[in-house]
Amino acid sequence: MDLLLLSNSTNHGGRMYAHAAEAMRSLAGDRTVTFVPFALADWDEYAGRAVDALHAMDLRAVSAHRSGRPAQAILDADVVMMGGGNSFRLLDTLYGLGVVEGLAERVRNGTTGYMGASAGTNVAAPTIGTTNDMPICRPPSFAALGLLPFQINLHYVDPDPASTFMGETRDERIEEFLEENDCPVLAMYEGSWLRVAGTVARVEGPAKLFRHSGSTRFADGVDVSHLLDLRPVFGGGRRP
Repeated sequence: MDLLLLSNSTNHGGRMYAHAAEAMRSLAGDRTVTFVPFALADWDEYAGRAVDALHAMDLRAVSAHRSGRPAQAILDADVVMMGGGNSFRLLDTLYGLGVVEGLAERVRNGTTGYMGASAGTNVAAPTIGTTNDMPICRPPSFAALGLLPFQINLHYVDPDPASTFMGETRDERIEEFLEENDCPVLAMYEGSWLRVAGTVARVEGPAKLFRHSGSTRFADGVDVSHLLDLRPVFGGGRRP
């Protein structure tokens, strides 16, 4: 299995995907990248930006939405680049196209390489239950591709101790997830990514791992291969 899962598409002040260009070239090589733009509403505009960014890295790229058979384009892809946007809309579209199981199988057996950013990374987890997005539509299930046995939270920000904001912090929202599910959550700051190659998984850049027992912050990259052996359990929160 060959995965590159970015927290974000664009760093502040930078060009799209530029912060991860070397990692993307390493995964894709000379294979054609099929971009999936369905997390945003304007597929043409989004695909245009993304394909141009990939071309700027000397990668061959096409967009699935420009195929007469977008589902088949995704399933036949050498490498998929799953774009960011709204995770609920993206997952709903993947279910509508009927590609969830087939794409997951092809990625797991190494036929297809998988790259994702933001929502495209969220759908690589077992569920989209730790997305930051609003549920603007209702997919048939929150169950996603399940390429990882742990959850992801992206664009992570630390709580600000000086803030007067009275809503829940990101930490509190993740802790609520852990009250309901026995499944660690890997939170990645912007600019960070997760690279999985076979049985080796490594975070590049800062991240934070949340478990029932507490959280651990990684300052600048860490091997997290042990997380690939987890068996998550979902559901079981306290009810009256």
